[in-house]
Amino acid sequence: MPDDLNPAQERAALDPHNQTRIRAAWLYYIEGLTQSDVAKRMGVNRIMITRLLSEARRRGEVMIRIESELTPLIDLQGRLEDKFGLERAIVAPMNDPESDPTRVIAAAAGSYVSGLMKSNMTIGVGWGRTLHAMLPYVEGQSLEGVRIVSLLGGIAQARRFNPAEFAWQFAELFDAEGYLIPAPAIVDSPKTKHALLEHCGLEQIMSMAENCDVALLSCGGISSMTTSYRLGHVSEAERLSLIDAGAVGDVLYNFLDKDGKLVDHPVNQRAISISVDRLARIESKVLISGGPEKVEMIRGTMNSLRPSVLITDELTAATLLE
Repeated sequence: MPDDLNPAQERAALDPHNQTRIRAAWLYYIEGLTQSDVAKRMGVNRIMITRLLSEARRRGEVMIRIESELTPLIDLQGRLEDKFGLERAIVAPMNDPESDPTRVIAAAAGSYVSGLMKSNMTIGVGWGRTLHAMLPYVEGQSLEGVRIVSLLGGIAQARRFNPAEFAWQFAELFDAEGYLIPAPAIVDSPKTKHALLEHCGLEQIMSMAENCDVALLSCGGISSMTTSYRLGHVSEAERLSLIDAGAVGDVLYNFLDKDGKLVDHPVNQRAISISVDRLARIESKVLISGGPEKVEMIRGTMNSLRPSVLITDELTAATLLE
């Protein structure tokens, strides 16, 4: 080998495939040709190009970097999936801790749910401000055989965030059949609850809910005056006693502690909604929630229900990972 070769020429002499490999990488990564087009341009078969590109990456001759403002979100999503065993995490961008995350979460959820819907599905739906805010972002379409099942009873005082109203509006987006629980979300006693479930046909709807394909859920915190408490459906005295009992929030009026266990409190015996045990048996569950007051409850819900998908905001995601 001549002594006057520069380092690049020396490497080329020692590696006769160097130029071929780099040319293939240039055409594929820089000029954007397909592997088949690169193979035609260079007069070799596609398998050879695949091997050359793989070798170029292995040698560090090709370094792929993704530079985008969304890169931190992708990282958060991956870490959430690993930590909580999720099939998918979707994190909506939001970096102002003073902002309400409802709208950004709702927009992300609407896009996801639009792609989720197919004919002949049974969808169980919860309620709340975030789910209601999602409706304008859901792309409606005419589907065959879709059933929408409300997972809890109605709330007479709540016009805008009534579970029945949300279920009907969601069903109309897909020309679907709607199934409601014709009873209050919370009744006056466990005896009344038992009578309604056993003698008024509610158990049939509960069974349908338990066997749905997907459940769309939200959860609420208890430290601030969220929807349930502002409406007076759970009194302030009950809210305080639930906190004393260890509750950090609720999912469908199932009040849980930070570990995701039902707290020992009378309200949990009076709720007309699908139980945590039954919810856990639904194969696919999408939890759509965020905000600092819900972090503990989201963690508890993760422990008890093991949702398949979490849709939240950037700040909540970061806090959940702390």
